[in-house]
Amino acid sequence: MSPTPRRVTAVDTYDIRFPTSRELDGSDAMNPDPDYSAAYVVLRTDAEDGHEGHGFTFTIGRGNDVQVAAVQALRAHVVGRPLDALCADPGTLHRDLIGDSQLRWLGPEKGVMHMAIGAVVNAVWDLAAKRAATPLWKLLADADPAWLVSQVDFRYIADALTPEDALALLRAGRDGAAAREARLRAHGYPGYTTSPGWLGYSDEKLTRLARQAVADGFTQIKLKVGADLADDLRRCRVARAAIGPGIRLAIDANQRWNRDEAVRWTRALAEFDPYWVEEPTSPDDVLAHAAIRDAVAPVKVATGEHVQNRIVFKQLLQAGAVDVLQIDAARVGGVNENLAILLLAARFGVPVCPHAGGVGLCELVQHLSMFDYVALSGTTEDRVIEYVDHLHEHFTDPVRMRAGHYAAPTAPGFSATMRAESIARFTYPDGAFWAADRAQRKGAAA
Repeated sequence: MSPTPRRVTAVDTYDIRFPTSRELDGSDAMNPDPDYSAAYVVLRTDAEDGHEGHGFTFTIGRGNDVQVAAVQALRAHVVGRPLDALCADPGTLHRDLIGDSQLRWLGPEKGVMHMAIGAVVNAVWDLAAKRAATPLWKLLADADPAWLVSQVDFRYIADALTPEDALALLRAGRDGAAAREARLRAHGYPGYTTSPGWLGYSDEKLTRLARQAVADGFTQIKLKVGADLADDLRRCRVARAAIGPGIRLAIDANQRWNRDEAVRWTRALAEFDPYWVEEPTSPDDVLAHAAIRDAVAPVKVATGEHVQNRIVFKQLLQAGAVDVLQIDAARVGGVNENLAILLLAARFGVPVCPHAGGVGLCELVQHLSMFDYVALSGTTEDRVIEYVDHLHEHFTDPVRMRAGHYAAPTAPGFSATMRAESIARFTYPDGAFWAADRAQRKGAAA
């Protein structure tokens, strides 16, 4: 008699919020008061090894409860799944989740439901890597190219990337992979920092943090712009004076501008030699990005953190609308869809510089870039991962920076596991922090 297969037994969800708005951490022209938050999911099983799958999607406060509800709506597709089959082929669940016809109507493949799918799918990959006793980047880098191709949904992108194209790219990526893995382990993956550049910071704080970034080995920093041109001119002048001419300075408008406004504003800031202008307009406006790119060169155009799916990424690449593609580990449909986007970028020869300016995003996306370097693009030239220096202490396997580089994770999984005490303290609205905060505010109002 064959043993009973082990299964997923529960999908637990948590609304976790951190009060980052109180220090203006994360503030930008479109999001002046973000409370960095995670709609957090834990997959539990009946396996003896006790491993759990952890995943989340990032929000900035209010609305996190909506995102948690969306994750909960996916439970029926996950609970009861045979564990071995799920971890051997996460693509089966990915296809089932994006194919739920009644939930698909809310997208399709975009918005709150799609982000919820990404959280669940990422939790499956975390579980698979833990069961394989390897970090996710290594699991992906060592995987058979044909299997990786099987994890990608080519619907709607086959006019730009076929399964045959993807297989050829991945097979070519295996050449020299062992040497690149050794270099990655020895030197890490280059990062850049946004920590000095939040819009709400004073010039003094900007100067201090920018100088510290250079001292810490970063060769690129980023400033938020877009609220007031005179203010941006002053802040860029302050930043350039602090870092000197040899450090790259990127600017990020967070979707603030119309097309022509983006051109005028970027040209006005060109005297400070910005390396790229990020999210100059709506993330859905492919043609505007193409027009802006033509008009502001040699300043590069970067976007992607709010791009909703592989189809829009495909169009940005087909239209020649971006110089730098920015994936987000928790915006699209999880690892599977990010594999598609990385393959599209490799097909078009466009560098990927991920977004990571949120709780846990640095922890996640480092794995995708490291896989890309070792087993797909084969280079870190003009490639950097965003780094933000806060909230890492809430994770059991936080990022480690060395001389401006991400050290390769060695712990099994997707680096997504949050500390139990952090979950208990910052779950909204009744976690210890929020309950005490509510009582304090009530007392002050009495």
